[in-house]
Amino acid sequence: MFNPVLSQMIIDRVIVNKETELMLKLVIGLAAISLSRAVFGYIREFMFDYIGVKVQQDIRRELFEHIQSLNFSYFDSMNTGELMSRIGQDVDNIWSAMGFGIGLLIDNALYFVTAAGILIYINWKLALFTLVTMPIIAYLAFKLEKEIGKAFDKISDQAATLNTAAQENIAGVRLVKAFAREKYEIMKFLEMNKKNYDLNMEKTKIWGRYFPLIELLGNISVVVVVVAGGVLVINENLTIGTLFAYTQYIWMLIWPMRMIGWLTNVISESKTSAKKIFKILDTEPIIKDPDNPEELNADGHIVLRNVSFKYNENYVLKNININAKPGSTVAIMGETGSGKTTLINLLARFYDTTEGDILLDGHNIKDLRIADLRKNISYVFQDNFLFSDTIKENIKNGNENADDYLITKALSDGCAQEFVEKLNDGYDTLIGERGIGLSGGQKQRLTISRALIKNAKILILDDATSALDMETEYQLLKNIKEFEGTVTTFIIAHRISAVKNADEIIYLKNGEITERGTHESLMNKKGDYYNICMQQFKDFEDIKNGVI
Repeated sequence: MFNPVLSQMIIDRVIVNKETELMLKLVIGLAAISLSRAVFGYIREFMFDYIGVKVQQDIRRELFEHIQSLNFSYFDSMNTGELMSRIGQDVDNIWSAMGFGIGLLIDNALYFVTAAGILIYINWKLALFTLVTMPIIAYLAFKLEKEIGKAFDKISDQAATLNTAAQENIAGVRLVKAFAREKYEIMKFLEMNKKNYDLNMEKTKIWGRYFPLIELLGNISVVVVVVAGGVLVINENLTIGTLFAYTQYIWMLIWPMRMIGWLTNVISESKTSAKKIFKILDTEPIIKDPDNPEELNADGHIVLRNVSFKYNENYVLKNININAKPGSTVAIMGETGSGKTTLINLLARFYDTTEGDILLDGHNIKDLRIADLRKNISYVFQDNFLFSDTIKENIKNGNENADDYLITKALSDGCAQEFVEKLNDGYDTLIGERGIGLSGGQKQRLTISRALIKNAKILILDDATSALDMETEYQLLKNIKEFEGTVTTFIIAHRISAVKNADEIIYLKNGEITERGTHESLMNKKGDYYNICMQQFKDFEDIKNGVI
C-alpha cells in the first residue's frame, strides 16, 4: 500500500521540485517493498496452499470414515459414482476455495478497504465519484452468486450421474461387449455428457451476463478519476504526483472488483460441493453401538426369537424362530426372494429386526458392540468380492496377523491351494479388479479361504458353493465339517448335496418357515424339500431305472 505514496514523492518532490537527494532513498524504499512482497507473497501462497491441502486431506479422511460407518441400507439407494464424485471432485472444489479463493478474498478485501480509506483521505469528493459504482457492483455480485450457485448444484448432480454411468460401464465392459451394446452405451453416455455440457454452458451464460458489466462499472471509475482528477490538476487543486498515486489506488479498488466475479465462481462452486458433502456427513448411521455395551465371550449359540423384518413397509421375514447351538450346522433353503440372505444379514446387524430379538450366547445383539459382534462372525457373501491386490493380501483381509502357515491352511481348507500354487507368482499373484482373471469357482474358493482364516465362532456361507463342481464342493464341505463342534455354521444353498448333512434344514417360503428338520425327516414329509430333492436327483433315478 506504500508504493503509490513513494511514487507520488518521486514525481512531486524529485521530478517537479528537483529534490534529487531523495531519489536514492525512494528507490531503495521501492526495492525493499518489492523484495518484502516477494518474500511474504511466497509465505502467503505456501500457507494457503498448505491449509487447502490439509483441509482437503481432513475432509476426504472424515468423509471416507463416515461412509465406512454407514449402514447397508444407505448403500441400497446410493450410487458408487455419486460417492466417488463427493470424495473426488467435490473435495477438490473445496481445496480450490481454501487454497486460492479464501486467500484472494482476504487479499482483495484488505486492498479494497485500505485503498478506499486512503482515497477518501486524499480527496473525499473525488473518492465519492469513484465509489458511486460500488453498491451496483455489490448487487450484481450478489445476483451472480445466487444464480451461479443454482447452476453449480445442477452441474454437481449431473457430474455424479456421469461418473456413475462411466463407472458402471467400465466395471461391466465384458457384459456390454458380450451383448454387443457398445453403440447403445456410447450414445447413452454421449447424451449424459451433452446434458453436462448444456449445464456448463448455462453457467457460462450466467457468467457472461454479469462479469462484463462488473468489469465495465469498475473501469468507469478510472475514467471518472482521470477526467475529474485532470481538471483538479489543471486548476492546481491537486498535484500530478497525487493524481498518479490516486490512479494507482484506484486500480487497487478495480482489481478486487474484477476478481469478484471469479471469486464468486470459486466460492459458489465450493459451497455447492460442501452442501453435497455435508449431506453425507449429516447422515447418521441407523445401527449404532449401545450406550452401555455388554461384554461378549462368544461360544456361537445363536437364537432367533419371533424375528420379523420389513423392507419398504413390506414384510420380507415373518415370525422366524431358530435355535442354533454352538458347533451346529443350520442350512437354509427356499425359493429365490424367500428371504434367505435377509435372514443371515440380520445376524451381524447389517440390518436391524423390525420385530423380535436375536441372541448371541444369551446377549441381545443390539446390546453388543457392533465390532465385537462382527468379529465373531465370518461371512462368505453371494457377491464374491476380491480387492485389486495379491492373493495373500486378499486372504489376510480375514486375519491381518496371519502368517504363511495360516494362509496355507486356509487355502487348503478352502480347496484353493492347488490352483494358487500353479499360478506364476503363487501367493503374490496380483488379482485384477473384483477378481478379474479368475474363474467363478476360483473366486468362491478364495472368499471361503478368507472367511476360514478369520477363525470366527460363526461361519455363514451364502450360496458359497454355487460355482463349484460337485467333487470340489464335496471336499470343501468335508473340510468345513472338521470344524463341527467348534464353529456354528449357517449354509444357504440350492443344492441338496450342500445341505443334507446339516443338523437342521430350514425351508423358507414367502419369508416364513414352512418346513424344518433333518434331511431324513424332511424327505419323509414329502413337501417342498422333498420335491426339490427329487427334481435334482431325477436324472440319477432315470439312469438307475434304465430310462436314460
